[in-house]
Amino acid sequence: MTNATNRRIVLASRPHGAPTVDNFRLEEVTKPTPKEGEMLLRTVYLSLDPYMRGRMSDAESYADPVAIDDVMVAGTVCQVESSNHPDYEAGEWVLAYTVGWQDYAISTGEMVIKLGKEPQNPSYALGVAGMPGFTAYMGLLDIGQPKPDETVVVASATGPVGATVGQIAKIKGCRVVGIAGGKEKCQYAKDTLGFDECIDHKADDFAEQLEKACKNGIDVYFENVGGKVFDAVLPLLNTKARVPVCGLISQYNSTELPKGTDHLPLLMGKILTKRIKIQGFIIFDDYGHRYNEFAQDMNQWLAEGKIQYREHLVDGLESAPDAFIGLLQGKNFGKLVVQVNQPL
Repeated sequence: MTNATNRRIVLASRPHGAPTVDNFRLEEVTKPTPKEGEMLLRTVYLSLDPYMRGRMSDAESYADPVAIDDVMVAGTVCQVESSNHPDYEAGEWVLAYTVGWQDYAISTGEMVIKLGKEPQNPSYALGVAGMPGFTAYMGLLDIGQPKPDETVVVASATGPVGATVGQIAKIKGCRVVGIAGGKEKCQYAKDTLGFDECIDHKADDFAEQLEKACKNGIDVYFENVGGKVFDAVLPLLNTKARVPVCGLISQYNSTELPKGTDHLPLLMGKILTKRIKIQGFIIFDDYGHRYNEFAQDMNQWLAEGKIQYREHLVDGLESAPDAFIGLLQGKNFGKLVVQVNQPL
């Protein structure tokens, strides 16, 4: 790759079921040049997140799909390589939501947040100090409203959202039970994140283990997964339980409704008789105006060592498709980030 070249990964075709590498295409085009009032952003870190699977589909959703042959969307941490913008200087670090899976992009400053000249951990802006952490914070505290000594259960417990949910719940004085895939992740949730229990959803007796771990029922369930995990949670929900719904990763590759028993009457009955609150949310649509509130608390907790954070770092833009496919299969351990380029 020369200085005049911009690598980018575009959506080549829409997946039917689970994405494959054939749904992506790596291209090389001419690196753009900023005009007056613009700056050239150079991607250093690229975030990979489950919501991107929905953007690959043209089904109706809360956001427009990525068009065929367009660059895949993503949050990125970039440096300003050159600037004709009065508010930005070359070398500054920024969090940008208009760059996507590519080396370079032109920006007018829209949907860009300054991170300073020398941020200590710039990639954290894609995880615990960014969208995933913000999602955990508002979903748990505003919708879940945990109270001391209540039982909080969180699925995908070692992912960037789930890990943060559980740790904030502990800060608020709750008993926390995580759900994760595999012995290593469950041990990490207890030993490092400080969860009281963590149950392996791959275990044959998963539902029985969860019931044993939640002897007093579940007061708050933070939903990231759906499927068999929610099936095991539902009977354990207490009266006036709260269920923030931020993701349903078990269903993202589905091409039809699941076969088998229709659980909708059971669910609706539980919601009615136990007065359960189930609420979905889209973080920036619903809570964008409260980002500073989150940032103040999270920065303090990080400084005090109350929040632990783990990144799963992958090297090279060309690795992004395989890494994303693995994310949807639960192969990542921590926040999945691609290092696209070295810092300037």
